[in-house]
Amino acid sequence: MNMKYFLLILLWFPLMVMAETSTCFGTTSKGRLVNGVELPSQGVNYVGYSAIARLAGRTYVHSEVKSIIVSAYKDLEKEQPTKVYKYAETGFEEGGQFKPHKTHRNGLSVDFMTPVIDPSGKSVHLPTSPLNKFGYNIEFDEKDTYDGMSIDYEAIAAHVVSLHKQAKKHGHDLWRVIFAPELQPNLYKTKYADYLRNNIQFSKKRSWVRHDEHYHVDFAIPCE
Repeated sequence: MNMKYFLLILLWFPLMVMAETSTCFGTTSKGRLVNGVELPSQGVNYVGYSAIARLAGRTYVHSEVKSIIVSAYKDLEKEQPTKVYKYAETGFEEGGQFKPHKTHRNGLSVDFMTPVIDPSGKSVHLPTSPLNKFGYNIEFDEKDTYDGMSIDYEAIAAHVVSLHKQAKKHGHDLWRVIFAPELQPNLYKTKYADYLRNNIQFSKKRSWVRHDEHYHVDFAIPCE
């Protein structure tokens, strides 16, 4: 290789790495983000919740959070090969206020749409469009169903476990998971029950929105 080009690559590579490394400040409810990175629009077993929201810049996270999320989805390709997933609101590239959310300000908060199965037992995506406020207007009934679809607790539990395992591999952790308290007992009926009990902090408080159509995950990553 020409020595000139080799030196240019050596100079360029650190700059590329720096551009992809985020720094968070403050807290999820009072903070900001520098060098936020965008989640992929889709992968083998997952998709984003809205092309419109993506264009509006609402799918940015801390670079470490992106690595954890993508790696967890990769693990799920083997752990739960028949399941499909959909992520939802994350935050802006530079963080800050993210209406209507009270958090999502420093790149460490991510919403994931609740996995569901159709009447035949097939894993499908919860529908998200402007007509249902991109999924956030969905309410499951007392039988955990919506429009013929049922909550897939096995898929949720597997995903949370994968996120935690990848967070630990990356030297971090999960701070908390927000999911409707009345629905949480169903997660402990899955094969992941012991892991969840021993490793995951679920919020027991009722949030200002129900959190049945999505679950909110806050990542524990050091901020300035």
